[in-house]
Amino acid sequence: MGEVVATIKLMPESPEVDLAHVKENVEQSIPEGTELHKIEEEPIAFGLVALNVIVVVDDAEGGTEKAEEVFSKIDDVASVEVVDIRRLM
Repeated sequence: MGEVVATIKLMPESPEVDLAHVKENVEQSIPEGTELHKIEEEPIAFGLVALNVIVVVDDAEGGTEKAEEVFSKIDDVASVEVVDIRRLM
């Protein structure tokens, strides 16, 4: 079984959310079997900035579900969405 790189978009509740605090919470809450690659900021509109969390997980059914579930419980995160998955060679 291989591995995949997944990009998970975290949308904050408002433009006033402290992204540094959200990033810290993401780094501390990475579930077992998930490797954090990096976190990128993506400007959306009107001062709202989303976080694209790039993780490496096993290429198995439900590979990103644990990470999605954990990220959705972080304070000030309004939504969590997997926007890209690519197989590692």
